[in-house]
Amino acid sequence: MLTKLHDSLRLRTSPAIFFSSAAVIILFVVATIAFTEPLDRAVSGASDWLLSNFGWFYILGVTLFLAFLLFIAVGRFGRVKLGPDDEAPEHSGPAWFGMLFAAGIGSILMFWGVAEPVSHFGDPPRGPSLGIEPGTEAAATDAMNFTFYHFTLHTWTIFTLPALCFAYFIHKRNLPPRVSSIFQPILGEGIHGPIGKFIDVVAIVGTVFGIAVSIGLGTLQINGGLNQLFGVPESAVWQLVIIGIVGGLAMISVALGLDKGIKVLSNVNIWMAVGLLVFVLVAGGSTLFVLKGTIESLGTYIVNLPELAFWNDTFADSGWQNGWTVFYWAWTITWSPFVGLFIARISKGRTVRQFVSGVLAVPAGFSVLWFGIFGMSAIDIELNGDGGLVERVVDDGDIPGALFAFLEHYPAGFLISVLSIVLVVIFFVTSVDSAALVTDTMANGHEDFNPLGQRIFWAVAIGLITATLLVFSGTGGLEALESTIILVGLPFFVFAYFQMYALYRALREDAGELPPVRTRRWKKVLPPEELARREEEDEHDTSDVVVEPEAVGEAPVMVDPYLPEDDAEQESAGTSAPPLVDGLTRRVGRGGTLPARTDTARKTYVNARDVHQTTQQTEER
Repeated sequence: MLTKLHDSLRLRTSPAIFFSSAAVIILFVVATIAFTEPLDRAVSGASDWLLSNFGWFYILGVTLFLAFLLFIAVGRFGRVKLGPDDEAPEHSGPAWFGMLFAAGIGSILMFWGVAEPVSHFGDPPRGPSLGIEPGTEAAATDAMNFTFYHFTLHTWTIFTLPALCFAYFIHKRNLPPRVSSIFQPILGEGIHGPIGKFIDVVAIVGTVFGIAVSIGLGTLQINGGLNQLFGVPESAVWQLVIIGIVGGLAMISVALGLDKGIKVLSNVNIWMAVGLLVFVLVAGGSTLFVLKGTIESLGTYIVNLPELAFWNDTFADSGWQNGWTVFYWAWTITWSPFVGLFIARISKGRTVRQFVSGVLAVPAGFSVLWFGIFGMSAIDIELNGDGGLVERVVDDGDIPGALFAFLEHYPAGFLISVLSIVLVVIFFVTSVDSAALVTDTMANGHEDFNPLGQRIFWAVAIGLITATLLVFSGTGGLEALESTIILVGLPFFVFAYFQMYALYRALREDAGELPPVRTRRWKKVLPPEELARREEEDEHDTSDVVVEPEAVGEAPVMVDPYLPEDDAEQESAGTSAPPLVDGLTRRVGRGGTLPARTDTARKTYVNARDVHQTTQQTEER
């Protein structure tokens, strides 16, 4: 039945995954509108219960993910290539770093760049437990600590884990670009069965919700900016108008395709964002204070990171962490498949070590610059300037309007605020465009054929979920976004633990186990007087006992573990072995002089139709 419907609509995807995901999204929209109050109470109640009982699970999880990534990167598997063993990276280092910059951070930077530091400065996270008073230097230090904690290493850990898994299983094992492929070491061919399809449906629906929350935050910010600049009311009607207009622009971008749509807009918003950053640094009149404060804040963050990574607000139990850290982790992990698949696609040919270090360090480093400059500039306005940001953001609760209240303190504030709205709109458009493409790819199980109608459907679905959460849910606004995403994030955290196991198991299967280290054997050493006694006594064998330390034989010579068995025997015997095809040096020198070698997998197709189509195209060529 689903196949017939699929064919009649001229789709090219996996019917079970596509229609199941679409059904869940449509059902949520209809149920929310039809049963607003009961559904709102159920979602809020379930979210509150999770926060009260499982907030620690979210906090611990992200820190464990970071530890796992560092363990994989510094260990012997760090030399494994994400792709064929002898393939060079597809993109140069500068180009790769530039694309990492554009991966998923736009909406975060614009919405929270001012709002986060000011919120914590006016309401210190650890105020009740450490006695930190709002508006003090101690509050500024604590605010920057938590800002860096929320938006640097830990946030990018959530993106890096699925990205590394995608990169390995897509480029190394040639599996379909789906979340279920990561579970192949556990499920085997079951990735194409009911369990695999269930995983993909959950991943697709969660990704749509995660992107919808990002778009919702952008909508609130655009509405807040228009209200401040032009007096446009902050209302549900205007939020629907914004979603409709910007969603329409996103669908135009989808129709234009990758090169004319996403690529052009991404280049524009990168340069506009960098321009805004430089403007804030230079035009505020406190450049030296901001630079010194950014460096100092980075240092205090590094010192306090172990404590922050495990802090659960146990003794004060103020509830602060539930509305901030737990929300961030749940929100970020729901759209991590979207960002992860993008990063994986551009990282073929990198080693695991290069991948982990690059994906963690480059975006996190830029986030330090962004939040350091915006955060310290905002704190400077409060400590040494006219103030008013804490009153606007903390007392009035106007988080979406934080950026525009901040820009009022700069020359040409009106013009810069207008350009900032344009920048938020572009981030909005590129996020929807990219998410529609990635979501469609996960539903299809391949990247070869992406019909335009399918991508437009996913763009519309993201817009529907955004509008439903912001306008038609009972609470609405930021509170509705938080309550929903905390629930959606739970299964993703469970998946992440299995992803770590699956990746480690696959690495061990493909790279093999190293033999135990072999060393020289040494004779037993006794004091001279004791050896003399034993030699005089007939019952002792002193043939293997010495006074001066003495080794038995020469030290073992290590040979290339990737040589064929016969060649390795010749190598260890001192005879020459045939040269390897790829020209690798056979004798192992210092650690790391040889790339890790793994088995090569053939490309896996999702179904027979794709195999037949590809075969036909090959024959035609």
